[in-house]
Amino acid sequence: MIVENLKKQIDSIINNTNTLESQLQGICDYLKSEINYYDWVGFYFKNGDKEELKLAQYAGEETEHTIIPFGKGICGQVAVSNKNFVVQDVNEQDNYISCGWKVKSEIVIPIFVNDENVGQIDIDSHTVNPFTEKDEELLEYICKKVSFLQI
Repeated sequence: MIVENLKKQIDSIINNTNTLESQLQGICDYLKSEINYYDWVGFYFKNGDKEELKLAQYAGEETEHTIIPFGKGICGQVAVSNKNFVVQDVNEQDNYISCGWKVKSEIVIPIFVNDENVGQIDIDSHTVNPFTEKDEELLEYICKKVSFLQI
């Protein structure tokens, strides 16, 4: 994974697309197609004043998890902890919401606007132990870029 090249392409998607929805969808589609172990890529955002996340744009198989309560599953835990959460093997997590039998690992990175956790990017992989510091670096970069779109 050449992170700098991926970042440049993310910048291009953001700069050459004019609506937030199309920017987010472009990011999801690009990541899923470009990184072979990113089998599902999606954005969740806080659902108004409710203590829950709502699915926004995504690429991959449909999911029944369109609303996730804070604290539930990996995404819900990130909504509460405000910290990156890398799960290299979902079988080792007690508070994991299964998105399907194929999912073996997950990484979730929060998005902050004015120091408030407003959402996150969520990646599911069908591979055990695929994520590295480079994934975190790339996804943190994307979340920072998306935070500017949310202001």
